Amino acid sequence: MTEIRYDGASGATPALAKEGPSGVLVYTTGLFLAVILTATSFWVANTSLLWAPGVGLGLAVLAIAQMGVHLVFFLHITTAPGNTNNVLALAFGLLIVFLVVAGSLWIMGDLSHMMPAMPASMPMRH
Repeated sequence: MTEIRYDGASGATPALAKEGPSGVLVYTTGLFLAVILTATSFWVANTSLLWAPGVGLGLAVLAIAQMGVHLVFFLHITTAPGNTNNVLALAFGLLIVFLVVAGSLWIMGDLSHMMPAMPASMPMRH
């Protein structure tokens, strides 16, 4: 029997060689999880059943879970050997976001220290 060759990107596997769940199942599972996490986030933000100072932490955890669902189910970023470039691109993007946020906070903090103090005799307007 002859071997079938496919043209494609390096590290990419031919469609016939892929094993695992179908694309529809993966996307449907991702959609279901994303909807559940989004609904839970709205519930956490609008309920009075939770400890008020813990709401922010709960929303942060749900946001991280939502990012994980999108990365795995929709962007297909995994730790498989063929996804090295995707993981490196994601790491570089996170580095850029961290540098922008940290730089912005540093600049705002520095500007705050350089602002002159407001005199106590100046009345505040409402």
